[in-house]
Amino acid sequence: MISAIILAAGNSTRMGGVNKQFLKLGGEPVLLRSVQAFLWVKEVGEILVVCRREDWGETADLLGNLPKVRVVPCGGETRQQSMENALGYLYPLCDMIAVHDGARPLIRPEDIEKTIAAAKKTGGAVLGVKAKDTVKVVREGKVVFTPDRSELFCAQTPQVFKLDAYREAVKRVKEKGLDLTDDAGIFEAAGMEVAAVEGHYDNIKITTPEDLPAAEAMLALQPEWVMEEIDEEGF
Repeated sequence: MISAIILAAGNSTRMGGVNKQFLKLGGEPVLLRSVQAFLWVKEVGEILVVCRREDWGETADLLGNLPKVRVVPCGGETRQQSMENALGYLYPLCDMIAVHDGARPLIRPEDIEKTIAAAKKTGGAVLGVKAKDTVKVVREGKVVFTPDRSELFCAQTPQVFKLDAYREAVKRVKEKGLDLTDDAGIFEAAGMEVAAVEGHYDNIKITTPEDLPAAEAMLALQPEWVMEEIDEEGF
């Protein structure tokens, strides 16, 4: 069984302290849209929404009536700590996890499914897009290197892993004293293979104030059937 872990425990410091999970996008809270996408993936048997303890009441009120969803107030000081805490709440039959940012409300169900399929083959997979811009490595205000853009991949979520392999990867990176901000990075640091799955550029993360109007514009361009079917089910 696949368990989706939706991380919604950030401090929203770059949003001026406003909790981005509850901001409205197309008339619905950002977090609700992120969760809805996973409700359409039949392979997902449960959805754990990880939040801060102080946000538990509001998060539970928002999501408590949705099928498969449990809200767990176990957010840690870092992303890696939040993930470790969440593992303790997984349903016993879970054998794969799909980790997603609660602040990525434009994720498409078909991209979730593609990432799951890739992870079944390799043990781990990350959704993302090819870099559009030329990227420069800068030190002390000077360009020191220009990587080949054809090899650059901008990581998004979900990131999907076989649970046993993920637990082993976490163990290895902790032994190295690492605390990483990317779950695929944990796999990489542990020497495990991660498949790269190409998704859509509109799967942006709501991080700063200017991201919300950009997301509104992108939402209007998404396939209408996704929103229509969700509306018909009353989610």
